[in-house]
Amino acid sequence: MSKICQITGKKAMVGNNVSHSNRKTKRKFDVNLFVKKFYWVEQDCWVDLKVSANGLRTINKIGLNAALKNAAEKGYLNL
Repeated sequence: MSKICQITGKKAMVGNNVSHSNRKTKRKFDVNLFVKKFYWVEQDCWVDLKVSANGLRTINKIGLNAALKNAAEKGYLNL
């Protein structure tokens, strides 16, 4: 299961751990993901989505139907 937001398309980023002596080792910054169940009124069904915190804010702001439509257009979601 990949750690990608189905609404915004956010993925893990790669960066460095920097120690006190300024040594650098690779690390991964994971996305703040949640598996949430949403009720889709237009289709009269429940939808399970893997959503980041930013994706939750997007759904609250523009609505579930518009967010799913935008995500499908950008290729983040297969509906």
